[in-house]
Amino acid sequence: MTTLIRLVTAIALCALASCASSKPKTKTTEGAYRGPRAVIINGDAVAPVKVPSAVKRAIEAANRINHLPYQYGGGHGRHCYGLDCSGTVSHVLRNAGLMSGSTTSKGFKDWGKPGTGKYISIYARDGHVFVTICGLRLDTTSYGGGHVGPRWHTKPRSLSGFRVRHPAGL
Repeated sequence: MTTLIRLVTAIALCALASCASSKPKTKTTEGAYRGPRAVIINGDAVAPVKVPSAVKRAIEAANRINHLPYQYGGGHGRHCYGLDCSGTVSHVLRNAGLMSGSTTSKGFKDWGKPGTGKYISIYARDGHVFVTICGLRLDTTSYGGGHVGPRWHTKPRSLSGFRVRHPAGL
């Protein structure tokens, strides 16, 4: 009888463990960055002291466009009052000296090097792209806040469907 109880218990535990482990885990931006973290003061990001100058320039460029409105096609070389997602990321990378010109969200899927960067990571899929710099996310989506356009965010975002890239060396 004891053997039968152990067998039933083992089967039940295996079933429970397989149910728990079969649930897909959603990856987010939380914990993706492990280096020195930027902070937000009065809405703008402040770079950590000991980061490469290109990273500081990227944060400065992002701060210049922080809080602009969203404009489809904005930031791709034509007169605009705001920026779209790829125009935002292009602006930041261009002003940091990491790219020339601009590209689309789809174009960022193959830009730079694959994987998470040491300081800067670009998350791209067809239709949307955003960047993280020193642990802060610069994104044009509102997530319920009502404001769209380039904004610094500290809350995690799902990475489902995104391809991660980074500038070489950063």
